[in-house]
Amino acid sequence: MCFHSQQSKSAQTLEKRFDARLEQPQLYVPKIYNGFEHPRTAVITSDKQDTIQLFEWGLIPEWASDKSIQKSTLNARVETLNEKPAFRGNLIRPCLIPADGFFEWQWLDAAGKKKQKYFIHMPDNELYAYAGLWSMWKNSATGETLHTYTIITTEANALMAQIHNTKKRMPIIVNSINEKDWLNNGTLILGNVQLMAQQI
Repeated sequence: MCFHSQQSKSAQTLEKRFDARLEQPQLYVPKIYNGFEHPRTAVITSDKQDTIQLFEWGLIPEWASDKSIQKSTLNARVETLNEKPAFRGNLIRPCLIPADGFFEWQWLDAAGKKKQKYFIHMPDNELYAYAGLWSMWKNSATGETLHTYTIITTEANALMAQIHNTKKRMPIIVNSINEKDWLNNGTLILGNVQLMAQQI
């Protein structure tokens, strides 16, 4: 799965790579993001492709009564998107989540008491984007509107199967030439993306 992601590039680098303007540059903080803290991170949505917005990690569907669902919607399995109520209604809302790496822990024993941390990245540490879905949720108690997202995952490739050796999952990284297809048509072309793993 993908619960710890890194986006360490500057606002200028981010804007140049995705040919989009950062909407709130004063709030943008390059860092390592822990999904369980539900941080606001850079997102490019299907309806505003020329803008990089800051959305909260952990999708809240429109019908949710509160935010508690977020802890189980950080990731969405591509195989069951049509089956899960939390994601099914947001299939018309694809998004890209920029990153330059993510972290995963390899279990070194059967109980998972000993683990090896890995940083997964592109060969030149360049920016890429995860495939995601986004949602707009209104808090009935406060009237606040919150924009949130989930990262879509798939079966691990050969490299990731060795590292994420329990659930054997990995985030879907959209090839740069297919990013517009994903945003415009919700079309995912799953191919091999070259990744490198660095022990931490």
